Amino acid sequence: MLTQAEFLSSPIRQKKIKKILADKTTKKFFCPKDLFLFVDYLNVMKGKLFLVSTPIGNWNDITLRGLKILGDVDFIICEEFKEARRLLAEYKIEKELLSLNEHNEKEAANEILFKILEGKSAALISDCGTPLFSDPGHLLAELCISQNIQVIPIPGANSLLPALTASGLDFEKFYYFGWLSPKKDERRLQLLKLKNIHEVIIILDTPYRLKSLLADVVKILGKNIRCVLAFQLTMIDEKFYRGTAEEILADAEKMNLKGEFVLLIDNKRHSSF
Repeated sequence: MLTQAEFLSSPIRQKKIKKILADKTTKKFFCPKDLFLFVDYLNVMKGKLFLVSTPIGNWNDITLRGLKILGDVDFIICEEFKEARRLLAEYKIEKELLSLNEHNEKEAANEILFKILEGKSAALISDCGTPLFSDPGHLLAELCISQNIQVIPIPGANSLLPALTASGLDFEKFYYFGWLSPKKDERRLQLLKLKNIHEVIIILDTPYRLKSLLADVVKILGKNIRCVLAFQLTMIDEKFYRGTAEEILADAEKMNLKGEFVLLIDNKRHSSF
């Protein structure tokens, strides 16, 4: 016979909870175990914000916990409806969607906060990967924390750690810079400042700026500085380009590379340039 704890964590839990919820709407009688299940469900989900990581290119990279949360919450917060609907359709999940992006973040964050304060649970997703990394949502998380609403991370796919672990570099310490400025002069000034940081440096940028970024790295940090380009991670054409900045730039130009990437610069070897 299952213990109470085993019963709550067993595969039949969700089916049972759905039955309880249906019974509640028709005001049917709850037995003690059913009531406990329902209260447990509310305690797990009520008034919380979940930050759910989603795949960056391979649908199989979603976690079981991520799928469960997306299926259980009252609504999902996304950047773009098109990308979110595509993701949810892949996993056969239907949920109310609310948009939160760089254009409406202030207004949307306040609206979403009120919904969560009413007791509804929400999942925040980005177009891909882990939310809040160079994505909107910081204001919403800050507002929730200020109102003592639990903000719960659901770990999963991201580009940063896979790029590091397969790079072949010594990354016991590293410096994550993220996205450089799209403006050429500002970008070069940022690289000039990064020259003084003697660690593995991680840079992200849009696919169409890959070659111009590599050209600036060659110009500012030197043609012989050691780099790793993690290209199209988790996708069919995933590839790691390892070598000097000049060599990787030559490969990018020769193959006209254009895709998602993480650039790792080994600035520990300062003398190499």
